[in-house]
Amino acid sequence: MLILGIESSCDETAAAVLADGKILLADVVNSQIDIHAPYGGVVPELASRQHIRNISYVVDTALKEADLTLDQIDGLAVTEGPGLIGCLLIGHTFAKTLSLVRKIPMVGVDHLTGHLLSIFLADENPAFPYIAMVASGGHSSIFLVEGSERFKLLGRTRDDAAGEAFDKVAKLLDLGYPGGPIIGKLAKGGDPEAIDFPRAWLGHDDLDFSFSGLKTAVVNYVNQRKKKHLALNIADLCASFQEAIVDVVTTKTLRAASRTGCRDIVLAGGVGANQRLRESMLQRGGAENKNVFLTPERFCTDNAAMIALAGYLKFKDNAEICPDSDVYSRSIFS
Repeated sequence: MLILGIESSCDETAAAVLADGKILLADVVNSQIDIHAPYGGVVPELASRQHIRNISYVVDTALKEADLTLDQIDGLAVTEGPGLIGCLLIGHTFAKTLSLVRKIPMVGVDHLTGHLLSIFLADENPAFPYIAMVASGGHSSIFLVEGSERFKLLGRTRDDAAGEAFDKVAKLLDLGYPGGPIIGKLAKGGDPEAIDFPRAWLGHDDLDFSFSGLKTAVVNYVNQRKKKHLALNIADLCASFQEAIVDVVTTKTLRAASRTGCRDIVLAGGVGANQRLRESMLQRGGAENKNVFLTPERFCTDNAAMIALAGYLKFKDNAEICPDSDVYSRSIFS
């Protein structure tokens, strides 16, 4: 079965072609980083306009890369939400139009579901049930994944997501956008124990996250140094800030695995590409006799391959979208 996946939930216009749920024939991602970098974050209106410019080209490129035509596509899978409404509407409307005009069956896919299942695009896969940590710019959530369409939310962010905290701190330090990769690179030259930034544990049994206090602690630290005319060691600051996030994310993910009795753990989402977090999950997970599966970096950030995969699994269950379906901005798991 050939599935054409389309993703446009934020600032990447993406299309992919997946055969039989495993063979990736095409994976095209058009990033908007250069457009949003001057603003230190995604500007929804600019993102929507860019999706309009890119969507046809990206889908055509994916089909050419797969050496296929639309007539050969068996099903369409498109992101319905969560995300920026204007951005979601571009991909969703495009896919719905293709479906109606070309008579191609279509399913809607939840963006988080795509991340939760993206590990199955890798060579080594976990067994159900498993714990999945999705860390990105908009989400910091822990799920118990019981099946391809059975997910239980165990913990989520109460304020800033991990990726959002990275971006805001990078903007504060005038490092550029996106903040995660930049801070991660600078942190390699710093001491993660140089600054004792706080960890919001929210109680011993709590699996929720809160990173707004950590962000405020960084702001206060920087302001105090400036008032005293003291130099900032950016590498140490980045390493200490990053370690605070990594410590909390790793600890709570392992706590969830222990509580549920799951041996398999999956790390996914854009922040899941952070090298220090990947290292921490492997080391501490291994020490607790857990099998840690790291989503390949190319599938951590927003992509259409994971949407095509989730769509393929929905088609296997004979699902099909209603013609009057619509997009949504907030997670269905919240």
